[in-house]
Amino acid sequence: MAVHSERVQTRSPESGKADMAATEQIAPPTAGGTPTNGRPTAGPRLLTRIAPYLLLLPAILATLFLLGYPLLKTVLVSFQNLNSRQLVQHLTEWNGFENYTEQLSNGEFWHTTGRSVAFTVVNVVLIMVGGTLVGLLLNRLGKWMRLFLSASLILAWAMPIVASTTVYTWLFDQKYGVVNWLLDKLGFHGMLDYNWFSDQNSTFFVIILLIVWGSIPFVAFNMYAGLTTIPTELYEAARMDGAGSFKIFSSVIFPSLKPFFLATTFLEVIWVFKAFTQVFAMNMGGPQRLTETLPVYAFIEGVSNNHYGTGSAIAVLTILMLGALMAYYFRIILKQEDEL
Repeated sequence: MAVHSERVQTRSPESGKADMAATEQIAPPTAGGTPTNGRPTAGPRLLTRIAPYLLLLPAILATLFLLGYPLLKTVLVSFQNLNSRQLVQHLTEWNGFENYTEQLSNGEFWHTTGRSVAFTVVNVVLIMVGGTLVGLLLNRLGKWMRLFLSASLILAWAMPIVASTTVYTWLFDQKYGVVNWLLDKLGFHGMLDYNWFSDQNSTFFVIILLIVWGSIPFVAFNMYAGLTTIPTELYEAARMDGAGSFKIFSSVIFPSLKPFFLATTFLEVIWVFKAFTQVFAMNMGGPQRLTETLPVYAFIEGVSNNHYGTGSAIAVLTILMLGALMAYYFRIILKQEDEL
């Protein structure tokens, strides 16, 4: 038997690389700036990298103009002796840290700070507890009752602050207020002509009621949205283990929504601590300036008393306090990310 053999020609790797390089040199680039080998060129790659920053640039510029400039102006004025005389004569008298040292050594400033902290703590606790309970209620209600309650919450949330403050002032009016009339009908006859704004505690009660009423919808809606993300299997497993409502909340809901509680509480602390309109429009910090919080105190000292440098210093100190809270919050967030 004759055996026929064929000679097989092989190519070295060096020759294959040379042919590929020659092919790449011959092939023209595509119209989009990407060569035929699929690698993007430097131009589109750079544009893709900076595109998010270009989209954020208008918002950043608007924020710097609307917030950055007033903040910078406030800081500059806080280092000046700016009163009515300097304002009328267009004088600029720098006094360094005198406004700050004056306030930090002033007992009234520290009394107002302590009052603001207590005011914030009471409001935030009531808001978080009430909002959480309403959010749990939204999750348990049927379709139509949930829709009715949601619409009521939206109306309360959407009402302008000045309008809601005016309504509450009318409700608690001494002569014609509905609250005094209702309490009198319920048997509390001594409340018929009661002046809610003549005492520090009663004035704070009305202000706290107003702030809590307007802030609960935000917490409730966020709570309900978070509850919809929890799998029903977790509830069923907890009930099979004999867990009650409180145990389900502490073992299932709270651990699952811990980031929500942390972020919402932090936001409420900021919003309540810097609340100005409700306190000022209700009774202008009265009676006898006993319901002033730091924002109202800064406004009255700066604008009403024409001590603009002092008012600016109080405002800057308030911002520094909020900045300390923000730093503490970001520290907690970074710690949680490290744990994950």
